[in-house]
Amino acid sequence: MKVKSSEYLTNTRPLLKKLLNRLLESFSYASILAVDSEAYQYRVSKTVTFMGEDDLLCNRGFVIKVYDGNAYGEYSFNDISEEKIEDIVSMVKSVVALKESVNGMTLSQYKQLEDEPCTFCESTDYEIAPEDMGDEAILAKLTEIKDDALLYDKKILNATVGLSTQKYSKLFLSPNRDMEQNVMWACGMLMVDAKKDAVVKYSFKGFSNLGGIEIMRDIRGGIGHVGKNTLELLEASPIEPGEYDCICTPEVTGMIAHEAFGHGVEMDMFVKDRALAKSYVGKDVAAPVLTMHDGANMACEHEVASYFFDDEGVLSKDTVVIKDGVLQTGISDAQSAMSLGTVPTGNGRRESYKRKAYTRMTNTYFEPGKDKLEDMIASIKYGFLLEDASSGMEDPKNWGIQLMVNIAREIKDGKFTGKVFSPIVMSGYVPDLLKSITMMSDEIKLGGSGFCGKGYKEWVKVSDGGPYIKAKIRLG
Repeated sequence: MKVKSSEYLTNTRPLLKKLLNRLLESFSYASILAVDSEAYQYRVSKTVTFMGEDDLLCNRGFVIKVYDGNAYGEYSFNDISEEKIEDIVSMVKSVVALKESVNGMTLSQYKQLEDEPCTFCESTDYEIAPEDMGDEAILAKLTEIKDDALLYDKKILNATVGLSTQKYSKLFLSPNRDMEQNVMWACGMLMVDAKKDAVVKYSFKGFSNLGGIEIMRDIRGGIGHVGKNTLELLEASPIEPGEYDCICTPEVTGMIAHEAFGHGVEMDMFVKDRALAKSYVGKDVAAPVLTMHDGANMACEHEVASYFFDDEGVLSKDTVVIKDGVLQTGISDAQSAMSLGTVPTGNGRRESYKRKAYTRMTNTYFEPGKDKLEDMIASIKYGFLLEDASSGMEDPKNWGIQLMVNIAREIKDGKFTGKVFSPIVMSGYVPDLLKSITMMSDEIKLGGSGFCGKGYKEWVKVSDGGPYIKAKIRLG
């Protein structure tokens, strides 16, 4: 089934078009982004049963952007009526006039945004919408999954099952554009805690789809994986720090892609000279086997961060960031692209209608290679398979990277020994890590159960992934 249009946006469309026409009487360019988003969270464990709205994602409002011949101004609001149109126009004019009263600042001059004609209404697909099942039935199904996880082994203390959903509609109007998108995604999580003597460990797995709550089938299917990993962690030992031949599972590969050349190629960082990648475009930054993408284009990527147009009305694209080891370009919002003299890549995203658009990642991943996983494992004399990515951070200015994974499985002479090490810290210099990649599996997987912030704020949905990769990695 297709996600339906927002009734609220459908009803306000005539008023928004009238508002746009009034703005165009005073400004050579004007656009309006309208957002109607509803999102819910569900969580069950032995001690908690919770359902509620997601305060971060639930929002309904509008963003006006205008151009006065030199610069741009934005104004956001959350209520519109026939009577309020003139007040809104007056507020927009006052916002633009504020720049004239700013002392001690040099204002950049910008060209007018391109506004090629484009009209469409597109929706994503789903099997089961949250409202079709109802909150009580959803909580009952999650409770069943939790109970099954508790039965996996007597050492298990608790199991937590979570589900998050968002359905949003966005309408973008400009002189030549009338675009609408209706998107639904769902994410799930399963966490299991276990105890042996005085030792308590946990394992976690995330799930995501561009669809509905049919994802609960995947969560149930993950019980064996999460339960097994949790019990293995009870026997895990600290690793001897050093540099090892490693194979990374797709979720670890994705975290490397996200942290290594995700934030580092957000081109609003180029404008401020805060990213080393700016001076490496056209140069080798990775092994020749590696090609990396970032994009939200529905024809190329189909995950939680996919969309038809970004929050500045730029159509989504598939951007090849690295090709055969050479850095090709960064990703950008419209304003950063204009400042740098490049073409916007459709990565202008807002946390909500209340916030400005920044350059943000969408679906970030490495292309598959030609190797079979069994051949990759067999090629390891001594090393580890790294799995269960948990967190990461990067330094775009100096290309340092630090990632956390929960499990390192020991490999000797091309075979698993059964020994597990945890916790694991991966660290290093980004080009060194990426240039050490020698093998990549012939299939990939993307996932997007989490969010990404710009620094410590501006949270948006992202996904990442790739193939299994073999690389030389510093572990500790």
